[in-house]
Amino acid sequence: MTARNSSHREASANAGRIDPLAASAEPMLPAGITPVVIRLGRLGDTVLLQPLLCKLQQRYGKPCRVLALGDWPQVLFSAQPEVDGFIPLRSQYGSLLFSPSRWRVAMALRKLRDSPIYVCEPEPRASTKVRPMLALAGVPTENCEFIQPMTMLEDEHWIDWLLRFGNQTPPAFRTSHALTASAEPSEIAPQLQVTAAERDDRDAWLRVQGMLGRPLVLLQPGNKRTIRWNGVRHADDDDKSWPAKRWGALARAISYRLPQAQILFCGSAAEAGYIESLLAATETSSLRIDTAVLPLGRLKALLEIAHSMVSVDTGPAHLAAAMGCPLVVLFGGRFPSMWAPRSGRGSTVTVIGGLPDVRRIDEIDTAQVVSAWGTLPTRGAPESAADLPVE
Repeated sequence: MTARNSSHREASANAGRIDPLAASAEPMLPAGITPVVIRLGRLGDTVLLQPLLCKLQQRYGKPCRVLALGDWPQVLFSAQPEVDGFIPLRSQYGSLLFSPSRWRVAMALRKLRDSPIYVCEPEPRASTKVRPMLALAGVPTENCEFIQPMTMLEDEHWIDWLLRFGNQTPPAFRTSHALTASAEPSEIAPQLQVTAAERDDRDAWLRVQGMLGRPLVLLQPGNKRTIRWNGVRHADDDDKSWPAKRWGALARAISYRLPQAQILFCGSAAEAGYIESLLAATETSSLRIDTAVLPLGRLKALLEIAHSMVSVDTGPAHLAAAMGCPLVVLFGGRFPSMWAPRSGRGSTVTVIGGLPDVRRIDEIDTAQVVSAWGTLPTRGAPESAADLPVE
């Protein structure tokens, strides 16, 4: 097993082989049309949407409206000029007739029924949840494009697939009088921004914790499958689970190599007990190793200035890359060629493991991860929000 380094430059080279950014046969439509993008995914899925949102803004001349699950996508895209609003869906489950949330979404879509609508749901089951809402909203079928019938190419990255999808034009918008100019190239990797309020919150939190000005190394051990309603998923049933002893050994090794750093086991509120258990299994005497339950906006702002992150293959890893945070990411039973985080800021992303060589993250030993982290380039980080421009 070897660590594979990737960067924005390498991602660009790979993308060139697939050529997802080739100009569409359909040139850019005139300004004044708001594209609607529907994706009922989790954090990583939504981060990967950002290049597509940029592409559609360039094609249609206006920022996108995003229909997504929950309120957190509004935090994720809080400073993004390619997004001008959200349609939050509380839950995609249950009958449409007895779901007030889905009715409200349909009414919001009704106001946008003359817009081009891109449904980025790869699974047929998810697509069938969307179609009844579109029908209830009175959206003509010729205004919609669905990604689900569009086959991925061999070894194609998810972002490249989305960008190819963005070259498609709903039938209602293919009229010759609407075609005026060539499409501008889109970004091929996510690049996210932070608001001034998020920076202020970050700096206030760091000050209270006594961490302001220290290099921060974030460790992300959990993933969406780690926590179940009845507790932590058993490691044997989770190919993204890395043993607690190895997380502890990694934290101590980083602390010895960078003694001025603050090391944080990070997680959501649901993962608080899990990351505390990892800290309890780590010998931390005289070392700056702790836990941090981080709301999304604070995590995003910390990743803007953090020295580095080590993460399993999960949403925060994609967020780290999009924020330009140097990253080591551990893969289990998935192909990095399809799912490896990409950085629109050109920061280093080092992938360890993944198919076809590695099927479980616990096949990766601590020395590999320590070595990969040690090769990450030094990142200069501002100490406070005052050092950064306001977006």
